[in-house]
Amino acid sequence: MPRRLKASQRRRHLKLLARPWVLPVMALSAVILSGAIGYRITEGWDWGDCLWMVLITISTIGYGEVEPLSQAGRLVTVLIIAGGLLVVQLTIQRVLGLSQSGYFRQLREIRFHRMLRRMHDHVILCGYGRIGKEIAEQLLLENVEILVVEVDPKRQRAAKERGLQVLHADATLDETLLEAGLERCRSLVTALPSNAANLYVILSAKSLRTNCRLIARADSEEAASKLELAGASVVVSPYVAGGRVMAATALRPIAVDFMDLLAGSDCEIEEFRLSRDPLLMSHLSHRSLAELALDRRSGAMLLAIRDNASLNANPSASMTLAPGQMLVVMGSKDQLTAFRRLLGEALDTVETMG
Repeated sequence: MPRRLKASQRRRHLKLLARPWVLPVMALSAVILSGAIGYRITEGWDWGDCLWMVLITISTIGYGEVEPLSQAGRLVTVLIIAGGLLVVQLTIQRVLGLSQSGYFRQLREIRFHRMLRRMHDHVILCGYGRIGKEIAEQLLLENVEILVVEVDPKRQRAAKERGLQVLHADATLDETLLEAGLERCRSLVTALPSNAANLYVILSAKSLRTNCRLIARADSEEAASKLELAGASVVVSPYVAGGRVMAATALRPIAVDFMDLLAGSDCEIEEFRLSRDPLLMSHLSHRSLAELALDRRSGAMLLAIRDNASLNANPSASMTLAPGQMLVVMGSKDQLTAFRRLLGEALDTVETMG
């Protein structure tokens, strides 16, 4: 949707929201101005004393008269009190009518959509079922801003009770993803109960933003292959992932404990794909890791180097970097940022492993 069209819609919404208050504000202004003019004519006070007398009269504070009132001044006071009561009654009736017409609900929606437009670098989570809840909990541990897209009222309430921002909309629609801030998010996770729904979300998101990181849930190998063809960056099957974790726990419990510990810390593991362009790699190629000193200069730890199908864990200081390699690096966000800066234009892509 063009920005001008969005701006005109916002102005139209603001006008609709302000219109119910025009009559009460005008009536109150008329009472205050008329009362001040009345005191000015009958008592001859300056405008400050006139307005002060009107305000303490209409608000029923009643500090006392600025100066003793004449008979005409008392009549003005009576008229101000009567006008104030009428304005208050009009305002109460208007508020009750607005409450019944859904005005305050519209006000909350406008405030919510303003908040959505300010969200950046957040994760869009489509679906808040059992899988979605666990995903949200893990993201909250990392202090990541989350926007849940859900249509089921019970799941919406559960997400709101957890303190999450919830967009009540169909995640398979393009306008929903745009409203959720797909163009500004760090990644989108779709954990809807239907494989078809997840496929629709991935297709829509991929067509709207080709470089967005898309993670999808799949219940079968066939669904996983279709989601990958649709453009999903990562496809996760809860049953396969659960089986692998259980098997790994039985065979390598220390490694599993380490990954759990890593997930709850400020450390991350990232994969840095080096460019295949020799010109971009000129400042790194044919230089040993000892010469480059990437670990020492960044503070991050180079765990492994993947070259095609082979993986060289704990690479030696004499090993050299080559185009197209994948560097597996562990460190804090600041350390990984420093490592990324050292690679410079030789860096092709970055993938976060967690």
